[in-house]
Amino acid sequence: MNHMHTPETLPALMTMSEVTNAIMASKRAKKLSWASIAEMIGMSEVFTTSACLGMNSFPVDKAEALVALLELPASCIDVLTECPNKVFPQTVPTDPCIYRFYEIVGVYGQTLKELIHEKGGDGIMSAIDFDMSVEKIPNPKGDRIEVKMSGKFLSYNQW
Repeated sequence: MNHMHTPETLPALMTMSEVTNAIMASKRAKKLSWASIAEMIGMSEVFTTSACLGMNSFPVDKAEALVALLELPASCIDVLTECPNKVFPQTVPTDPCIYRFYEIVGVYGQTLKELIHEKGGDGIMSAIDFDMSVEKIPNPKGDRIEVKMSGKFLSYNQW
């Protein structure tokens, strides 16, 4: 039996965008939160969300667990485990929530750099060896959002 595929018979590959849309549709239909999805597959809320949005990749076992949980096609597993194309906009986003992070970096970026150098030396905070959490904190003056980021300090080589 000939299993050769011609261009007309090749299976269609799902894109990360299509997988993300399928995840979002199932998440909505099942009325799940990112925290509950992350807990059910045994990963952090931030990483799970990021990988579902295409900016990180899942280990195979976690992709399989996510696909089973959300009742997605098995073909999503390959997409969810591929190395992502981490492309972000070259222009400032206009979504108010995302824009505020650009505003924070614009106003405090140089301050953060200065303090990182003063405390750690000439280097950077890794976004690879990194974790982050987002919490809503009740406050009598109005609830607060707390974003905690922790990245390994990486010194620049001197040679």
